[in-house]
Amino acid sequence: MEKTLLLIKPDGVKKRLIGALISSTEDLGLSIVKMKMVHLTLEEAREFYCEHRGKEFFNKLVKFITRDRIVALELEGKDAIQRLRELVGATDPNDAAPGTIRATYGLSKTENTVHASDSKASAKREIEFFFEKEVE
Repeated sequence: MEKTLLLIKPDGVKKRLIGALISSTEDLGLSIVKMKMVHLTLEEAREFYCEHRGKEFFNKLVKFITRDRIVALELEGKDAIQRLRELVGATDPNDAAPGTIRATYGLSKTENTVHASDSKASAKREIEFFFEKEVE
């Protein structure tokens, strides 16, 4: 079983999409391993998005992700990373395939409702970021 991370960003939380987005991952056959709601600090957001440091959109992304609460989900299933990425769609909602989460709910490259790990390495790092202190 492969694990991955899904974040429901502040716009998804504000639009009350948490239940619908969780249902869509479960409909894919992915199981929730862990889940929590958090409000990231600026420092935490900068650490989480460290691979984007120095890029033109970095500060905008950090400001957005810290504006309100997010929901972090550790998900598990066969080919979980690829399957979740297909459900989520392209970063830019305008480029996302119809029916994907970002095409349906996203407003821009930053306000695109969700984040999903894009590789085994990022899934491991991102899951540890949100859940390393959690008790199994």
